[in-house]
Amino acid sequence: MSVTHRLGRADADRLHLALMLALTFSTGVVDATGYLGLDRVFTGNMTGNVVLLGMALTGTTNLPILRPLLALAAFLAGAVVGSRLVRRDDGWSGRVTATLWVIAGLLTAIAVLLAFALHLDPQLVGTIATSALGFAMGMQAALARRVKVADVTTVVVTSTLTGLAADSRLAGGNGSLWVRRALAVLLITAGAAAGALALLVHVSLGVLVSAAITIVVASLGHTGHRARASSGA
Repeated sequence: MSVTHRLGRADADRLHLALMLALTFSTGVVDATGYLGLDRVFTGNMTGNVVLLGMALTGTTNLPILRPLLALAAFLAGAVVGSRLVRRDDGWSGRVTATLWVIAGLLTAIAVLLAFALHLDPQLVGTIATSALGFAMGMQAALARRVKVADVTTVVVTSTLTGLAADSRLAGGNGSLWVRRALAVLLITAGAAAGALALLVHVSLGVLVSAAITIVVASLGHTGHRARASSGA
């Protein structure tokens, strides 16, 4: 392997890490929008959704059942579609870029729906929005698996926190990957805070911000992929 190829691979890895971290922030925004603005539904963190659904099914709480259930089913469907779109490509590819554009388009459509259609039937619009957000996040999760940035799934940080603690020097490990793990946790937290603040303006704003982030990620990822391909790295 040439020095040029090694440098090109290292640059690509750094770019992919930055882009997946940006999508992690975006997930925090979307989840805050779903939970706080659309009847306590997680659309990216399915662990939270499953737990909420389990509690709701007991009938002892006022937690919703239909929306979390539909969001969970939509997430799974989105993961299937996302996997089919990117197929089994590892790293970045034209299919990854195209899939991100599909996700961005879906997020933009949801933002428009929330901005202009809530007066029609808020309950129906909210259910459609949370299901569509779940579908988009499922596609994103499947895409992240193909890009393969270690410990950055973009939609959940439980395993990231486990790795951060288990591989730390306190646990007898070497502390590898602690920076990216810590950044993933901080960014999804920051995204949730941004999503909560966006709700002070309108429920559609957080989704629109996530769409914009996805567009930037798709554009930068595609540019980096083309540059690397043209250089032969």
